[in-house]
Formats: sequence, C-alpha cells, structure tokens
Amino acid sequence: MNIEIVSGSPRTNSVTHRLVLYLQKQLNSKTNHHVGIIDVREWQLPLLQQDVYSQPAKAPEALQPLAHRIFAADAFLLVTPEYNGSYTAALKNVFDHFPKQAHKSFGIVTASTGGLGGIRASQQLQLLIHALFGIGSPYMLITPHVDKKFDQEGNLLYDAFQKNVDVFIAEFLWLAESLAPKMQTVA
Repeated sequence: MNIEIVSGSPRTNSVTHRLVLYLQKQLNSKTNHHVGIIDVREWQLPLLQQDVYSQPAKAPEALQPLAHRIFAADAFLLVTPEYNGSYTAALKNVFDHFPKQAHKSFGIVTASTGGLGGIRASQQLQLLIHALFGIGSPYMLITPHVDKKFDQEGNLLYDAFQKNVDVFIAEFLWLAESLAPKMQTVA
C-alpha cells in the first residue's frame, strides 16, 4: 500500500514538518507499506485557475511526478498547521489540482505552537476529505505545542504524547488496510 504524508506547511522553517518526519518514522517502523512525504514547499503549483488533472498524463510535465504519486496513493495523512482557523491554502491547492480521491483513506493531523493544536483546522479538513470523496479516519491527531514536542529532526521530545500517536496510527492503518488490504502491518 502507498501512503503519502502531505506536509502542508509552506514555511521555510516549519515546526509542523517535524511532526511529518516523526510520523514517517513511526509508520515505517510499524508497517511494510511505502510511506512517502509530499512537501508542499517542493512543488511550484500555481493557484488553480482552470485546469484540474484527472490523471497523471494530463498534468504538465513538471507536475507529472507529483500527479503519479497522488494517483498511486492508497491513503493520505494530511498534516497542517492552523492558519486563521483553517488548514493552509498550499495544502488545499495540491488537492485542487488533483481532485476526487474516491474511496481513499485520509488521516487528519494538525499542529500548532498554541494550546489548541489546530483543532479548528481539523474540522475544516473533514469537509475537504468529503469533497474529495475520500474516507476520513474518525481519530485525529491534534498536536498543541508542536515546537516543544518535536525537535528539528523529527524526534519526539515529550514521551507522554507517544500514546496519542500510537492510537492515531493504529486507527488510521485499520481504516487504510480495510479499504486497500494489499499489505499487512509488521508489528
């Protein structure tokens, strides 16, 4: 199974990306699935004006590698900071270009340096997942004080948060493997 973690923060020194790195390590240690990271900072997606791409061959040449990854994914983890009560425009722009991810599973992960952890962004992401015809995992990973929980290399600094991560990953994998049962978890 192909899982893509979409790192939705466009900031150069994103503290949210620390959580992305940790989640990739955790998934790689618990499964045999391919776990990639689609970092919005690595793709020059224009604001959507007219064209959406329903298959990789229809995307411009520069976006075809991204299109192949989006359409080959069986499941997505959407990881975003909260910007003004919602997820980032950069994350939405990815899925505006490659819409309708029907029957694929989605996990919601939000992060904030504040105490609410991006809870309002998580509510908005649920609406996006439904619009994409995806299936969202009901268990979300809300991460307050992300800058104090993870270092720059994506190592957990706050051991008490591990239980939240474990439950989130177990629930997400249950859903993803139920929808695309091609591989089993290792541990």
